[in-house]
Amino acid sequence: MAVRKFSPVTPGQRHKIIGTFEEITATVPEKSLVYGKKSSGGRNNVGKMTARYIGGGHKKLYRFIDFKREKDGVPAVVKTIEYDPNRSARIALLFYADGEKRYIIAPNGLQVGSTLMSGKDAVPEVGNCLPLSAIPVGTVIHNIELRPGQGALLVRSAGNFAQLTSREGDYCVIKLPSGETRKILSACKATIGSVGNSDHALESSGKAGRSRWLGRRPHNRGVVMNPVDHPMGGGEGRQSGGHPRSRKGLYAKGLKTRSPKKASNKYIIERSNK
Repeated sequence: MAVRKFSPVTPGQRHKIIGTFEEITATVPEKSLVYGKKSSGGRNNVGKMTARYIGGGHKKLYRFIDFKREKDGVPAVVKTIEYDPNRSARIALLFYADGEKRYIIAPNGLQVGSTLMSGKDAVPEVGNCLPLSAIPVGTVIHNIELRPGQGALLVRSAGNFAQLTSREGDYCVIKLPSGETRKILSACKATIGSVGNSDHALESSGKAGRSRWLGRRPHNRGVVMNPVDHPMGGGEGRQSGGHPRSRKGLYAKGLKTRSPKKASNKYIIERSNK
């Protein structure tokens, strides 16, 4: 995966940096694994706008991704690697030996024609999914479950990876991309390797129109509004706006919102670096 820059023939190309798509091998998704995704434009069931700055954008088909990887012991061949408009990572289409087809998030280095396996007897190689109890200490992993059988919730976006650092009884200690270190039950599954499309962070849209294609409308800052519209609005000239806060008055930019009584706090060994 690499990125490419453009000679600025038009103003929109001056700062444009996008991926090369060289690893993508198919342009049409598997028909049995997609469905039409409805766009709400930020409106609820009675048509009232409840989320601002959403609307427009290109139509999308949602691809069903197998985050559970519960077909243990059944080998699967990687048929294609495809673009997914619903996530930053690429996806891979697997053909299982029993005839079933499924999409997974494509890890870094996965090649078309590779054979993947899931389950505790699988080899800890890129793309294979194993319980944490069967993964060697120090291995780079992604797609991590929080509860056995729930499906992967952690480390799913492009270029991300976590590391299994040690074991403590029934738990494994995982260092997450945020810098947080936490314990996760050893029965939970994870996939070996890091998520693909690692150069996604280097991309730059180059123009406002690209945000509109993604369904994002222009976002106006609270500090430029009138006092009736926002707690940070008003004032003569360019005022600082006081403490950063939301439109409803809740403090932003650093206010901790996690409950100190949350049950899972006991599993967190070290907080995020951020």
